[in-house]
Amino acid sequence: MVLLSQELMPPETIPEGVEKEKQPWRTEYDVISTLKSMGHDVYPCGLRSDLEVIAKAREENKPQIVFNLLEDFEGQALYDQHVVSYLELIKQPYTGCNPRGLTIAHDKALTKKILSYHRIAVPGFAVFPMGQKVVRPRRLAFPLFVKSVVEEGSVGISQASVVSDDQKLTERVEFIHRQTNSHAIAEQYIEGREIYVGVIGNRKLQTYTPWELMITNLPEGALNIATGRLKWNPDYQKKVGLVTKPAELSPELQRKILLLSKRIYRHLSLSGYARLDYRMNNDGECYLLEANPNPQIAKNEDFADSAAHCNISYGQLLQKIITLGLSYNNAEYIII
Repeated sequence: MVLLSQELMPPETIPEGVEKEKQPWRTEYDVISTLKSMGHDVYPCGLRSDLEVIAKAREENKPQIVFNLLEDFEGQALYDQHVVSYLELIKQPYTGCNPRGLTIAHDKALTKKILSYHRIAVPGFAVFPMGQKVVRPRRLAFPLFVKSVVEEGSVGISQASVVSDDQKLTERVEFIHRQTNSHAIAEQYIEGREIYVGVIGNRKLQTYTPWELMITNLPEGALNIATGRLKWNPDYQKKVGLVTKPAELSPELQRKILLLSKRIYRHLSLSGYARLDYRMNNDGECYLLEANPNPQIAKNEDFADSAAHCNISYGQLLQKIITLGLSYNNAEYIII
């Protein structure tokens, strides 16, 4: 059974003239169609705000495992972790990250606090709660990158997200509060390369080729950041020359970032699969920006591409995710 948002239920076949890459349901289509082509019995289950839908689909189809593609519940990004908790309570095997790892990774401030404790480099940061006056701590120097503390998928991120004075900081924090209805986090902007590392596994971990995001035709004065427009608008991606490819790293630097990624994955109690987003400065130091459990796994997206670079086909990747879900033991994720 594939669990997904009802709004992202894909068609069985792509209508003529429709460009799949521009559709919000492209991940759901790729996963469902590929699993069917592999011989799996697949039952899409669309969810909005009623968990009873899961119970009914489970009773009718008796799935061996639920392939979890949910990114929210009732429109709330934080609520998907509770749906996964429900799956655990009813003892239904599922793919992807456990609820503890989702809870930790969803909170960007908590993630950074845990990693700082373990002496892993993260940008300096401060959280600005809704309804409170914006007062920048003296230790936090400009430029700062302002975003939601919980939203994913580059929601609320644009070139204006990087601010260089207190007035702009206040304006951007208030914008995030209004647009996302969530607290804002401001972190020190790290100039450098944007590198993603895919990690897969429960206790025994495997890393895929580090992947780099590059913008080859940036407008003059624009910053190399993954804005919402850049992430989701294929036409804009072509316009600015977006390229994602294997990161060119020395063997020593690649070994360092892969080992670091496994440490972070374990410290954050992650399971299933995740993408870790870094900024690497000119000295080769890597700063963890975000940990993304259950990342985008559409064909020709970063996670699947980095796996393919390790000679793992898309079908093999999905089968690996299923196998990990079937072997997951929640008792292993009680203590960080």
